[in-house]
Amino acid sequence: MAAMPKRSQRPAATPRPRIAVTGSSGLIGTALTSALRADGTDVVRLVRRPPGAADERWWDPSGRQQESTAASIAGCEAVVHLAGAGVGDHRWTARYKQEIRDSRVLGTAAIAAAIASLPEADRPRTLVCGSAIGWYGDTGTDPVDEDAPAGSGFLADVCREWEAAAVPAAEAGVRTVYARTGLVVARSGGAWGRLFPLFKAGLGGRLGDGNQFWSAISLADHIAALRFLLAEEPGLSGPVNLTGPHPVTNREATRVMGEVLHRPTVFTAPAPLLRVALGQFSEDVLGSQRVLPRRLLEAGFTFTHPTVEDAVRAALANES
Repeated sequence: MAAMPKRSQRPAATPRPRIAVTGSSGLIGTALTSALRADGTDVVRLVRRPPGAADERWWDPSGRQQESTAASIAGCEAVVHLAGAGVGDHRWTARYKQEIRDSRVLGTAAIAAAIASLPEADRPRTLVCGSAIGWYGDTGTDPVDEDAPAGSGFLADVCREWEAAAVPAAEAGVRTVYARTGLVVARSGGAWGRLFPLFKAGLGGRLGDGNQFWSAISLADHIAALRFLLAEEPGLSGPVNLTGPHPVTNREATRVMGEVLHRPTVFTAPAPLLRVALGQFSEDVLGSQRVLPRRLLEAGFTFTHPTVEDAVRAALANES
């Protein structure tokens, strides 16, 4: 009898990578979730309320129910932790400053402890933990990179505690990255999102003397950088600045906004008025941060929108 022809074997389907994201409803979390899914990644959105969708899992930012948080991230290849109260959402009362601090430090500690508690086979290999260039404090006109020490002030103190809270994950052998984010240029949210309506109405202008440096990054480049950090290669860990390569002064950013939007920029918000309107938060609005993304550039990351003008034009083109 002739041998039966062998039935062709289909190659086994490659399992979709799974990544858990906290803060998935925010500006960056929403864009990142969309980009990861477009790549074919299975995204688990960690939420603090009862889950209402198939892709949602509950987590406890207080850390009191560690087992539940651990169960929600078990089997994920990576966790991107972005949750935290908005720095500029409210006036900095003592109560709101405590909320800014607790939402970052306690939440990060909860995520890191949950990751460390998992058996090695179920433990994520990577934790990308949100942080901020507030770490450096006011740098004046001096350019700084990831080697610079922590500065002084409320946000610098918060960032120091925030990053320290993730240490248990690193000690458990998880590659841990602190994504120190600058000003994200977007129309749909964040601090820069509040500028677009003002400038479009012809009410934009410099803040204080306008000589303070702003370290900005386009939303698209920020998402691309997060995906770059998630990749096994180049395998970055520790602090990484997520800012564009060319910081500019507030005066220059004001000029760019006016030119791109074809609006005058004659208004000025004097420093004393900002201090009255914003309270302690005005120190950071008027502070200068000239922060460079040295580690991203050295690792081979390429910015699509390297200048502030590029970033502003991209926000107008891509978020219309």
